[in-house]
Amino acid sequence: MSQLTEPERKSVAVIGLGYVGSCVAATLADRGAVVVGIDTDGALVDALNQSCCRFQEQELEELLARAVGSGRLSCTTDYAAVAGVDVVLLIVGTPVRDDGSLDDRQLRAACTTLAKHLREGQLVVLKSTVPLGSTRSLVRPLLEESGLTAGEDFQLAFSPERLAEGTALAELRTLPVVAGGIDAASTKAAEGFWRQALGVEVLAMSTLEAAECVKLADNWWIDLNIALGNELAKFCALFDVDVLEVIKAANTVPKGTGSVNILLPSVGVGGSCLTKDPWMVWRSARDRDLDIRTAAVGREVNARMPGYTAQLIFDELAKLGKKPESARIAVLGLAFKNNTGDLRATPTKGAVDALIEAGAAVRVHDPLADDTSVKEMFGIRPSNSVAEAVRDADCVAILAHHRAFEAIDYGSLPVAKSCVVLDGRAYFPAEKIESLRALGFVYRGIGR
Repeated sequence: MSQLTEPERKSVAVIGLGYVGSCVAATLADRGAVVVGIDTDGALVDALNQSCCRFQEQELEELLARAVGSGRLSCTTDYAAVAGVDVVLLIVGTPVRDDGSLDDRQLRAACTTLAKHLREGQLVVLKSTVPLGSTRSLVRPLLEESGLTAGEDFQLAFSPERLAEGTALAELRTLPVVAGGIDAASTKAAEGFWRQALGVEVLAMSTLEAAECVKLADNWWIDLNIALGNELAKFCALFDVDVLEVIKAANTVPKGTGSVNILLPSVGVGGSCLTKDPWMVWRSARDRDLDIRTAAVGREVNARMPGYTAQLIFDELAKLGKKPESARIAVLGLAFKNNTGDLRATPTKGAVDALIEAGAAVRVHDPLADDTSVKEMFGIRPSNSVAEAVRDADCVAILAHHRAFEAIDYGSLPVAKSCVVLDGRAYFPAEKIESLRALGFVYRGIGR
């Protein structure tokens, strides 16, 4: 993909250098934009200025090194740097509270500080996921404390981040960008910026609220679809039917503009988006006297999967005459997703908690997750290797199937006799399952 030419090049401030912000900043700089990253975390800023990245994303560290080395990316804790740029991207955390309402503290703080340095002619784009109406009713008045008026003195738009961890950089270069402004001029400015900065298709929306709704609709669908896959797995298990075989066949039916697309079941759903965005939808609707049921149902189904997974282990151990309180269980893979070390809202936490609560002795190992974070979250010192984790284990539970686990030689594992392999997210093919059984393992998957 070619870089921007001089007339197209924009200077950009990225406020919020978490996972998404770092990916966006590095990509824009690599494409030729001059980028200043701003974050309140001084340690993170220092690390990024040294081309060091705490986030695990394929190619990100190399991209950061090129961007910093070229001088097109620099990071600071000083919001004053905003005054010298053309475009400001707000990419701060927007978690939800237990009641589903937006915890807007980070967003408020960023907007309040940004307002002190905002200047006439700038384009401000919010990318953080928010309830519909938040850009207009929350962000706009906070920014207008600068004395400038949105749509007149500066332009204001919303463009949701829609990146999946593990494929974020590729998606930044290929996925259409959604943009909706507070007025037609703001929409046009955002549309032009993204088309030039990333060279991708831009979907211009009619309103701010329509743009805000896109990410929520995506994650509402994904979470509910996974819930369908999870309940289908439970249903298939009643009849000894392999749910993956069923899903593969079911997904061949044309429907709408594509095909039936049932997503795969697993130990559960995690991450910072899928676990909160459906509740954001539910709460926003409830505040307007609309009872949205599917968002809540999908969340509740998926939230039960870690406990269901633990029970599958106990059921298989019981068939072997082994009780939970005397069982030794090795959990391989703790992240919420395969091939990442991200522990945010990981469903494996619920599964491990259920195993421990039943009295089982649990060891954990994840080669991608930070050991200190694992110890803090799970209360268990992680094992240094697969062999250490599985020694004398009655069950090996694979809850995140990283590439590093693909080379495991199950025949050489120092496990207990009649060991259960619980497939929580590996999706082993039939040949692999047969080979495990030939080695003396008892195989059990989610709906398999």
